[in-house]
Amino acid sequence: MPYIPHTKEDTEEMLSSIGAPDISSLFDEIPTSLQQSAFEHIPDGMSEMTMLNHAKYLSRNNENGICFIGAGAYEHHIPAAVWDIASRGEFLTAYTPYQAEASQGTLQLLYEFQTMMAELTGLDVSNASMYDGATALAEAVLMAIRIHRSSTSNRILLVGTIHPFYRETLETIVQNQHIEIINLPFDPDTGITAIQSLEPYTNEDIAGIVINQPNFFGCLEEVDAMCDWAHDNGVISIGCVNPISLGLISPPGSWGKHGVDIACGEGQPLGSPLASGGPYFGFLCTKLEHVRQIPGRLIGRTLDKEGKIGFTLTLQAREQHIRRGKAKSNICTNQGLLVTAATIHMSLLGEQGLQQVAQACFNNTHELIKALTNINGVDCVFSSPFFHEALLKLNKPVDDILEGLHHAGIDGGYAIEPHFPQLQNTLLVCATEMRTPDEIKHYAKTLEQLMN
Repeated sequence: MPYIPHTKEDTEEMLSSIGAPDISSLFDEIPTSLQQSAFEHIPDGMSEMTMLNHAKYLSRNNENGICFIGAGAYEHHIPAAVWDIASRGEFLTAYTPYQAEASQGTLQLLYEFQTMMAELTGLDVSNASMYDGATALAEAVLMAIRIHRSSTSNRILLVGTIHPFYRETLETIVQNQHIEIINLPFDPDTGITAIQSLEPYTNEDIAGIVINQPNFFGCLEEVDAMCDWAHDNGVISIGCVNPISLGLISPPGSWGKHGVDIACGEGQPLGSPLASGGPYFGFLCTKLEHVRQIPGRLIGRTLDKEGKIGFTLTLQAREQHIRRGKAKSNICTNQGLLVTAATIHMSLLGEQGLQQVAQACFNNTHELIKALTNINGVDCVFSSPFFHEALLKLNKPVDDILEGLHHAGIDGGYAIEPHFPQLQNTLLVCATEMRTPDEIKHYAKTLEQLMN
């Protein structure tokens, strides 16, 4: 469907109003040699029938196995109503809501999203979303530097169990901004960052610390102790969290005695399907005292002159085209459509539904790990409690095992050795609420055959 609504008469009326003979005259400042009237090197398009047949042919190459892969992107049940509503034209083609009088629906939805994320994380304020979880973490680190103005070193402590893609994104974004990332080691037995690893930095000039929960291995970090250490040492704490896990474990706003200063993460588990790498969206929440340093935009609720509730852009600290070097961020938009889906998704689940999803994920993964570790040659690597992912050690090459599982219609997990060379022949597996007892039994039976 075309999104240009102008009829021929509309176009002629507008041209007449400005005194232009035709549309091409609007571009007369462009030299003729640079103007192109046709796409000479682009072949003619297919007919609709031919295109659909070709797409059907290509779809036969898709091999969708039973998904036991997590590692930052998760297959959750998405109620049909989520994308049925999100695909309505009012949401699907909505743009940045600068004109409040014409964008009340979009603004209200974003306001509701902010409210839900603040409640979910246990913090005061949420922005209207970020690009994805990795860039949200980078923005949180930049925000911590702005908050901690007394720090002259611009050093950030990063737990060694952070997602490797997040680490790479963070280093890419901050490497030219005179920010030093210090990677903390993780315990090879427990799979978490030991609180003792912070001792060398006590009373040091540290701007911030990044704590993730659950961590990349699925293990639960000692977030209370780490958060208290940060507060006692005047360090800005950043919690990078999985939103589904917050239905079951403590929200970052409740960590330790004071809670984290900033929470961020990936919103894909809230209503966005697995789709060849995206699109995803990031979220970022903080305490009210830090609101002036938050990146992105905030939507606020107010009353108009007639006393009716209205919504508007309350804070736009991201406006680099206005503030230039004083802008809090260079983010130019947000993932509005994915946020729409997430807001609808959370509205349908509610507090109880989210808790049930988290509990089902927890139960299924523990059932999976129990079944798989009963197989000779399969062991759990770490001893720490875990949420809905765990790392397994195999006594056979992981790539060969994954290939065998693939032929049996199983996407068996994520091999992490390329990111952590010391963890050879290890496999990160995940079971969300989507996995059934029969699928878990099928995985265990197939893996046992491959191992033997």
